Amino acid sequence: MKDKTIDYILRATWQAVSRMYNEEAAKYDATMATGFALLSMDKEEGTPSTALGPRMGMEATSLTRTLKSMEEKGLIVRKKNPSDGRGVLIYLTDFGKEKRDLSKNTVLKFNETVRKHVSDEKLKHFIEVSEIINELIQDKNIFNHTSASELAKQTENE
Repeated sequence: MKDKTIDYILRATWQAVSRMYNEEAAKYDATMATGFALLSMDKEEGTPSTALGPRMGMEATSLTRTLKSMEEKGLIVRKKNPSDGRGVLIYLTDFGKEKRDLSKNTVLKFNETVRKHVSDEKLKHFIEVSEIINELIQDKNIFNHTSASELAKQTENE
């Protein structure tokens, strides 16, 4: 069998994690996106709606749909931003805070379980590799080379 590519491993792992979170969230009539949104909001001070998209890495249309659903379920309320009348702050309701705590515990349980099965050293390497991949992507250092062999030469010289 051929070696799996790095992007395949990342994609397959993320799909498994996403499916796991969505299955758990479905038990509470929620989605992973809802849980992630709850965790991305300030528990007390409110969160500008414009800050959520970048914080969550979510497109505006998907975020709008998620927030609308959350509002309909009574998880959040929207209020005008007192310091910027054009903006909107999103506040968690008491029910939203309960669900936020549930989401937080779900994430902590996942992390705790992984940490029980992966050594600190392996986890450290995983985080380091993930950070390097993110840096390469953010710095646009993947596809701005003329060939893979040129990239290999550059890597050898570092």
